[in-house]
Amino acid sequence: MKIYWTGSSKNLVGPKVRTLRIQNGMTQKALAARLQLAGYDMTDLTILRIENGTRFVPDYEVKALAELFGVSYADLLDE
Repeated sequence: MKIYWTGSSKNLVGPKVRTLRIQNGMTQKALAARLQLAGYDMTDLTILRIENGTRFVPDYEVKALAELFGVSYADLLDE
């Protein structure tokens, strides 16, 4: 697997995840807990790193986040 990184952020979904999380009244810990219940190994620190752009987000996690928030993949990937 080759990872492309421009040096500014390791993912495109971080800002949208933060916005959706806040709009849904969730803390980072609550979001991580919901993802854990869905079978994903995430903590509040993982969510923090995603939102800050310091963690790569694989496609299966983009799918999980989109399903949890009830949005399309494109909605998460649009800046």
